[in-house]
Amino acid sequence: MLVAASHGTSSPAGQRAVAGLVDAVRAVAPCHVAAAFVDVEQPDVPTALDALGESALSTAPTVVVPLLLSAGYHVHVDLAEATAEHPAARLAGALGPDPRLADVLAERLAEVGLGPDDGLVLAAAGSSDAAAVVDCRRTAALLADRLGRPVRIGFLSAAEPSVADAVRRERAARPGARVVVAAYLLAPGYFHDLACAQGGDVVTAPLLDDRPADARLVDVVLDRHAEALRSRAAA
Repeated sequence: MLVAASHGTSSPAGQRAVAGLVDAVRAVAPCHVAAAFVDVEQPDVPTALDALGESALSTAPTVVVPLLLSAGYHVHVDLAEATAEHPAARLAGALGPDPRLADVLAERLAEVGLGPDDGLVLAAAGSSDAAAVVDCRRTAALLADRLGRPVRIGFLSAAEPSVADAVRRERAARPGARVVVAAYLLAPGYFHDLACAQGGDVVTAPLLDDRPADARLVDVVLDRHAEALRSRAAA
């Protein structure tokens, strides 16, 4: 079984986008797929695991896959604690960093016509967890390799530099140039709205929007599930 655990959002567009990803995973996964949330929406992960029942958890390998782009507090604490209450369940790694996410980001940038003279800032949600910040910086490096150009990173909360500061630095480095903000965010909602207010000339769509979920995102979710199962078997 696969429990797809997203952050949760009050944004209807964000809810639809994440539900679309879960539905796309469900359509191809070799197991039962359930949705759960860390915050805002219901059911939360403990409730989702309880609903499966201990007998089901013990007879079918169950993996909680965080639909989160980096392994911050929600993964290391919230989801780890929720999963620990069910010894038969296993917690997978976060979706990022992963080269496939960088590929999707590159496509979002192509959609807004990123040019060689444009400044570029990768906007991540941010975290007080140093490991999550490292994950986001690794994604910036993957995107830089993918594009063959520098990528400046900024954070929308908790970490430095802020996206607004990163945009200002790009403007100073490239006088008169357009500054493009690549939204390293899973879905529409609060943080994407915030990214749009940081002074960039254009902001890309998040990884999920009103289009069908990208097959590469589906593959990343399935790979995290498979990795956790292999880890369980090797333990």
